Order: sequence, then C-alpha cells, then structure tokens
Amino acid sequence: MADADTTIYLFGTFHALPPGYAWEDATLKQAFTRADRLIIETIVGDPQAMGALLFRLGTPATPLPPLLDRVPAGKRAEFAEIVKRSGLPVAMLDRLETWAAAFLLVQPMMADLGITGSEGVEEKLKAAFEANSRPIGELETVEEQLGYIDGLAEADQRAFLESFIEQASDMRAEFAAMLAAWARGDERAIADTFDKELKESPGLHQALLVRRNAHWANEIKARLDDTPGTILVAVGAGHLAGPDSVQEMLEQRGLVVTRVQ
Repeated sequence: MADADTTIYLFGTFHALPPGYAWEDATLKQAFTRADRLIIETIVGDPQAMGALLFRLGTPATPLPPLLDRVPAGKRAEFAEIVKRSGLPVAMLDRLETWAAAFLLVQPMMADLGITGSEGVEEKLKAAFEANSRPIGELETVEEQLGYIDGLAEADQRAFLESFIEQASDMRAEFAAMLAAWARGDERAIADTFDKELKESPGLHQALLVRRNAHWANEIKARLDDTPGTILVAVGAGHLAGPDSVQEMLEQRGLVVTRVQ
C-alpha cells in the first residue's frame, strides 16, 4: 500500500523454520532491499526479561487445579506424556495460569520438530536490517502481546492448552501442511491451517487474531500517514489471511492493499 511519500510492504512470515530452509526469492529480496525500516510483531529482546514477564503475568492470584486436571479426562494420559517429553517441572507448570503453561510447552514441541525461532523469518530479517543500520520497530510490546493471552477467560485458556494435545498427535503432518501453504502463498490454506485451533474458540479468535489485527491496522495506518519512505511490515502469515486479516482491517479504514506476489 502507498500514499504520496510512503510505501508499505506487508509480508506474512513463518516464525520458526527448519535449518537451511530456502524461502527468499527475487521478489522478496527486492522488497527487503528497498525498505528503509522493518516493523515486526514485537521485539523480544532479553530472554531472561521475557521469562520474568511471563512468570509475573502468568502467576494466578489464587491457586488453580494441577495442570493435568485442566484438560479433559480422556486426554490426560496423552497430555501427561507431552509434559514428560518437554522436560519441564510439573510443579512449576501447576503454579502457572493455563495460558502461561501452554506457552512454555511450545518450545519443546518445536524442538521435537527440529525447528527453532532462530531460523525463523523475523530473525533473518532483523539480522539483515541490523547489518546496515536500518531501524527496526514493533507493532506491540511483549507485555501487550502476552496481555492478550493473559486476558483470556479460563475456558479459552484451556481450549488453547487442549489444542496442543490435538496438534501433538499429528504434529509433523500439521507442521508440513502449514509450511507448504505458506511456501506457495495459498491464502485460503494458510487461513485454514494457521487459524485451526482459534476457530474452535470464539474467545481465542477474538483475542489472538481479531483484536490484534485491528490494533496492527491502526498502527500501520499511522505509519503510512506519518513515516515517509519504504517500510517492510513482517508479521505471522496467519494474520494476513482470512476474513479478519490485517488487509481487511486496513481496507475498512479506507486504504487500498494490492497483492504483489
């Protein structure tokens, strides 16, 4: 999208990839080279500070039942195996709010797939922009990002946790489908695969997709109005697909978004 003095490229990313995965092509590189600045979802910064924030937000005011008791009885054996494979202390997970425990379980599940955030698109883009001192900004702070999840009703947090159990049963196939949809730029398939667990919980869908996309659309519009030059906005591909996408939110605000590739 563009106005008289600003051009903004929207790029749907994949947060974690297998080592050496080739995803850049000539069109992408051209957009990356033209951009004066990079905007990503959030700048995580110090992992220790991130961990401290998660534990601060994720510690309930009053104790909750053990984590295992927060999943349906028929899925507890499978979930117990997921926790065991993670290597995370059960006592620590039990002391956390449901969303925070689920958040901590993501990393071990990624490791099982042989993928890591350090190989993700954002990390590669950040390194490229830092190499020639181009500025990097964010659409939301880490605390804002975690706040969307922290504000979920307990039922929605448990739905979020339960979705991990369903993913774990066929995790490799799920990941392969998501990666294939992203690699070919298939918006419908991206919406179907990335938003699968959110569709089953209206609360999750509103908090993690609709509210964030609306906020980002306001942030992007403000940059179009106030920041001259060429900007690359790189966010998870699931946010750029489906009826509640960032593009749809921008068009509701009177902006014209044209797909390049």
